[in-house]
Amino acid sequence: MFRVDSKANRITRLEPASFSDLGLGERQHLQEWLANEASAFGEELLVIQKEFAGFDDTKERLDLLAVDKEGSLVVIETNSMIPGRT
Repeated sequence: MFRVDSKANRITRLEPASFSDLGLGERQHLQEWLANEASAFGEELLVIQKEFAGFDDTKERLDLLAVDKEGSLVVIETNSMIPGRT
């Protein structure tokens, strides 16, 4: 990934960093960003629930539950891990 400096007409390579390196969290930051800007997924989605836990047989939660424009449910699980990093 690169940062674009349009005034200088240059790009600069960005160094990979984990969320924890940047003081960010999966639920508090990543999940909130995606819930508030669902277009980041590249299609029209309406987020209808965060941390959905309405299951009968388990205590597990879905990070985000959305509906697409055809009315299908979309399950979104976030993960702030970067491959190859711990």
